[in-house]
Amino acid sequence: MPEQLWLPGLEAPPVPTDGLFFAVFPDTRTAAAISKLAQQLCGETRSKSKPLAANRMHVTLHHLGNFAGGLPPARVDAAMSAAASITMAPFSVEFDSALSFALKPRPGPLVLSGGEGVLGLHTLHDALTLALQNAGFGDRAVSSSTPYTPHVTLAYGMPWIATRPVEAVSWNVREFALVHSLLGRTRHVVLARWPLAAG
Repeated sequence: MPEQLWLPGLEAPPVPTDGLFFAVFPDTRTAAAISKLAQQLCGETRSKSKPLAANRMHVTLHHLGNFAGGLPPARVDAAMSAAASITMAPFSVEFDSALSFALKPRPGPLVLSGGEGVLGLHTLHDALTLALQNAGFGDRAVSSSTPYTPHVTLAYGMPWIATRPVEAVSWNVREFALVHSLLGRTRHVVLARWPLAAG
């Protein structure tokens, strides 16, 4: 195998250690139900992958970047400022199908998705996009060309499966949160929460 060639003056980029994202979380009982469904689906595929723990079940609203050596305070402050400007009534969500977030036939994440039951998440995502842009987030984190697809990740490294219906999982979204992800350490730390309330 040939040796890696390094150009003079260039170093390998630092490895990201910390992530920042907005998310909504299911209530404890719903998270347990999602975890049970994840265990069932993992068992059916006979995969060695383990489902995510109930306390890690969430829906990402906006991923604001991965960083090396800690979170940039200015970015966290701007995100909090954007979040504080959101005015939206609580809403319900419903996820009713399971599918692979991978290109067939590669293994990848197994996720829950929904149809009209996730429209409220699209509305909240769009409101946050605008608020983040107003707060100075003019980069790719909030102007991605990839369409937003609300989902709950159940497990990673799962065999590809076609989209299939599952027993619907629903809950009322009454708040959203800014989350610090400790990359590679399977830990999420909630930095702040904002209640949803009609203005």
